[in-house]
Amino acid sequence: MLYHCVYFWLKPELTAEQRAEFRRGVESLKGIKAVEKVSIGVPAKTTARPVIDASYDVALIVECKDVAAEAAYQVDPLHLAFVANFKTYWTRVQIYDSE
Repeated sequence: MLYHCVYFWLKPELTAEQRAEFRRGVESLKGIKAVEKVSIGVPAKTTARPVIDASYDVALIVECKDVAAEAAYQVDPLHLAFVANFKTYWTRVQIYDSE
């Protein structure tokens, strides 16, 4: 299994409706056939520790069967449309891929 973990820092000036629209856009990635599972979240309210970075706004975890499936996800029209439609909504994106 490959885990494609994406963390978004959204622009602070986004309205509540824009943030909801972004969330719906992330949810649309669940329609990509190359992925096994898509999970979406926000920083958990766990005890603050120096090793925890809770500065992001939205977390996206995409589970793929293998590297080939992750590559298919990257070029899927739904993923490309998400990036095109929402890239102006974030100030930073950080990705961690693991197997």
